[in-house]
Amino acid sequence: MTMKEKNVLLFDLDGTLTDPGEGITNSVRYALKKFGIEVSDRKELYRFIGPPLAWGFETFYGFSPFDAQKAVEAYREYYCDRGIWENRLYPGIPFLLSSLAQAGKILLMATSKPEPLAVQIAEHFEIADSFSVIAGSELDGRRTDKAEVIRYALACGKVCTTDRAVMIGDREYDIIGAKKTGLSSVGVLYGYGSETELKEAGADRIVKTVSDLKFLFL
Repeated sequence: MTMKEKNVLLFDLDGTLTDPGEGITNSVRYALKKFGIEVSDRKELYRFIGPPLAWGFETFYGFSPFDAQKAVEAYREYYCDRGIWENRLYPGIPFLLSSLAQAGKILLMATSKPEPLAVQIAEHFEIADSFSVIAGSELDGRRTDKAEVIRYALACGKVCTTDRAVMIGDREYDIIGAKKTGLSSVGVLYGYGSETELKEAGADRIVKTVSDLKFLFL
């Protein structure tokens, strides 16, 4: 089956629909400072864009599960007040989503970001109406694994078969989550993942631009 025949398209949020780099890195920097850790190079914190937050603090800075949860709480102090708005849509995303919807594609959002925040962002940027489902994690840390989010999104969208569904994202977590749930996957290079990362994760297709996504599916 070609990508043009796929009719259920699941989109990641951070790094795929929006560029959240400034807000996420500012929030991580704020949280780390609570633990006496100063980070001068913002690019060092880009690796937090994509995976679950607590996992990032544990993996990248060696935090215990307890401290990682405290760091997530500190992160949200900044993010919910300011960081959520230090964000922008990638150029061409509104046109892409409206074109796909007009063509009869079913659009679902599948993000590891807490669902209430994902809804807030989608509504702020006026793209919420393009999605029949906006699925994310729970605020208490449950359902952060990408495969869990994808399964939840499919269930909410009443999608019973996966052969016509595809996951679109910028990081390996999106591609791995798709593989675990039996979906095809498309990696995008305008976000925060590299071509090497996406290839090694096993992306079925890799595109460079938002316009390439439109031509891939329409």
